[in-house]
Amino acid sequence: MRLHRNLCFTVIDSLGFIFNDGEYADKVVARALKKDKRWGSADRKFVAETIYEIVRWKRLYAEIAEVKEPYDRDNLWRIFAVWAVLRGITLPDWKYFEDTPVRRIKGRFDELSRIRKYRESIPDWMDELGVKELGEAKWEKEIAAQNEQAKVILRVNTLKTTREKLRAILMDLNIDTEVLKDYPDALVLKERANVFLTDAFKEGLFEVQDASSQLVARFLDVEPGMRVVDTCAGAGGKTLHISALMENKGQLIAMDLYESKLKQLKIRAKRDSAFNIEYRIIDSTKVIKKLHEKADRVLIDAPCSGLGVLKRNPDSKWKLQPEFVDNIRKTQAEVLESYSKIVKPGGKLVYATCSVLPSENEQQVKHFLTTDIGKEFTFVKENKVLASQSGFDGFYMALLERKK
Repeated sequence: MRLHRNLCFTVIDSLGFIFNDGEYADKVVARALKKDKRWGSADRKFVAETIYEIVRWKRLYAEIAEVKEPYDRDNLWRIFAVWAVLRGITLPDWKYFEDTPVRRIKGRFDELSRIRKYRESIPDWMDELGVKELGEAKWEKEIAAQNEQAKVILRVNTLKTTREKLRAILMDLNIDTEVLKDYPDALVLKERANVFLTDAFKEGLFEVQDASSQLVARFLDVEPGMRVVDTCAGAGGKTLHISALMENKGQLIAMDLYESKLKQLKIRAKRDSAFNIEYRIIDSTKVIKKLHEKADRVLIDAPCSGLGVLKRNPDSKWKLQPEFVDNIRKTQAEVLESYSKIVKPGGKLVYATCSVLPSENEQQVKHFLTTDIGKEFTFVKENKVLASQSGFDGFYMALLERKK
């Protein structure tokens, strides 16, 4: 592989925004890809994948390069050189690569790869927390799986098409997909492609949604004609799936604290022809109280540490702080206690997170069942999804039923 100056400069600029300015990697990458209209798909692929790769392995590469944060431009070039050497790329004779110690880089890599926190490139506190919650053996496998590149998974919008029809449409565009057993609405891309540019996407025939995330709406056990409330809808990936499973019949209330997220959901819902969704901003406790004991089904897709989706958001390894994890557990307990009151007697509730930590998952549910409102619920079943076992994101979901 030959390195091209303008592509490498874009990567270096982007790493500065992510590491030094605290910007989100996905936003930085999206911006970087718009930089030069003359770039072909191979150029864009190089920029996106190199940025993500270096973000994912930041700790390991920085340790080998012997640089510390905040990184100046020379530091970033040294990290980049480490990435290139370990990928077997011949460094061009640019001034940034003068005196790059190729043999030392390889030696340091072998040395540091024996220590998990460097090998898997994670902060000390995260490694300690993972071991504490999952045990050494399980955490070892899980964090390794979380460092693999995430597959691109589509969720077929059954309001508009079928899985077979969508497969055929994509095949005509030279986009090959595979069917996933046990995931009725999912298609996996055999090779990465920018599916957002296709007419099939613009016409709302599919959404991009991880396979584990697609399990949640089905776990909720919805039926057409029900009243369903998605209490933490966000931009609405799961909301749209619920709407499709309800066949657009019945009432689906999408709630969130942030109006901006519900605006995004509205745009997506229009594209997907999901018409049974109502939108409510949680701007006071009244919004929740009005719905007490009114819903057949309630989804609490709770805010969490995101320690099940690191492969999809590698920069959160560096943004996440231990205090945040402590605080989010309190929020989860509050949300569960407050929003569960929306379920009517005989109705069902799903509590879900994209975390693999028991303290955010089964322990939260166990605690909830001891509270005054929790005693009105029966535990039905749970699904603990580990990335190391499924090959997809780490997720948790528990189904509870309110006693009649």
